[in-house]
Amino acid sequence: MAAYTTEIASDKISSDNPIHQRLLKAYFLAQPYISGRLLEVGCGEGRGVELLAPGATEYVAIDKIREIINLLRKRHPGIRFIHSLVPPFDDINSGQFDTVVSFQVIEHIKNDRSFLEEIYRVLRPGGVALLTTPNRRKTLTRNPWHVREYVATELYQLAAGIFDGVEIKGIAGNDKIMEYYKKNKENVDRITRFDILNLQYRLPAFLLRLPYDIMNRLNRNKLEKDTNMLVASITHEDYLLTNDAESGMDLFAILRKS
Repeated sequence: MAAYTTEIASDKISSDNPIHQRLLKAYFLAQPYISGRLLEVGCGEGRGVELLAPGATEYVAIDKIREIINLLRKRHPGIRFIHSLVPPFDDINSGQFDTVVSFQVIEHIKNDRSFLEEIYRVLRPGGVALLTTPNRRKTLTRNPWHVREYVATELYQLAAGIFDGVEIKGIAGNDKIMEYYKKNKENVDRITRFDILNLQYRLPAFLLRLPYDIMNRLNRNKLEKDTNMLVASITHEDYLLTNDAESGMDLFAILRKS
């Protein structure tokens, strides 16, 4: 995957701000859980490193994009960055970490059960893993970068077959977020109404990635232009943790190993 598609929202692109803040929220929610040795699986551009590092005695991060890993090694010399495709977690011994975080990754993984089994393996007894992934009920169109998306019951059933304790919560939004979501949905519906043959779900994913990226960027730019500073005003505080997982835009999973 190219490093700078709309699939990887940037804090440097103003029209990406609502997505960036939504992704950032997971790191703020994770802070109270961080202790001891921390592993982040799928660290991306290091969005949350500075938020989580103070709570960890050691921080190890894995990502598949070599260019980003090389940049992060220079930026954060005290953190170990590993370039690797997962699963498996190569060179990571079992029972090594007190906390594992992996945000917006599992939806990209073909063998999702193996992915969770690897997280369980590298956790110490008493350890906790935190995952986020899009809630399929809130998805507006097919994302061709995703292998699959989940509803809360599906993610719970998958994780409960591996972990000793599973909670599935949601990351929802206040009125400001829901206004952005509504306008976004209206724009997407205008575009997809022409897909009378439902090609977005029938064509192979690789054929959809370029048009998806182009249309997604145009849509985000239009939302920024049309919403009278709404896009710029959104912060992570506008996103809220809820026990009603199905109402969240993202699912927030808390997974424990006894």
